[in-house]
Amino acid sequence: MVENLSKTEFISICVRNPRLLKDYLWHAHLDYEICLQTNSMCFRKKTSSVRRRYSEFVWLRDCLEQNALIMELPNLPPWNPFFSPGNKEQVLQRMKGFQEFLESVVQIPLLLSDSRLHLFLQSDLSITKMAKCASGKTSYTVAEAIQRSGSGCISRLEDKASFDSDCESCSSSGLGGSVDTSVR
Repeated sequence: MVENLSKTEFISICVRNPRLLKDYLWHAHLDYEICLQTNSMCFRKKTSSVRRRYSEFVWLRDCLEQNALIMELPNLPPWNPFFSPGNKEQVLQRMKGFQEFLESVVQIPLLLSDSRLHLFLQSDLSITKMAKCASGKTSYTVAEAIQRSGSGCISRLEDKASFDSDCESCSSSGLGGSVDTSVR
């Protein structure tokens, strides 16, 4: 029975550690750490950690909606014009909503095949760079973007349009983020 458990595929996602970032004097936003741990063959890395903000979740949902056609997608937590980064209850509700959204998305095989989802979950690329990479308009592939994420190699790839010797030595063992294994 223990052997069967070890062969079961799993995808564990945890949204945590909100961080307040100030863009300029009067504007600030929160970003959230997304930790992924999996043994699924669908994912390039088995553990990863990235940070994303609300607008990036909206972008991802819009992208997945284009791919899903008539399929009903899970909802994101609603945008709230009165959202306060200082209100712990609002922040916790939003994190919970993000986590439920991602957990639902990775259970849908059609969506799990979307390279933008993988870039969102396992790379530190911006929305613009994720879109370009997913459509083949970068000097690096989706797999390279994910494998090199967090190592600084992608910016060098963009500058030189090819791997240099420093980039070849970059670690590909993960982003070093801790994963909360208590989540489902």
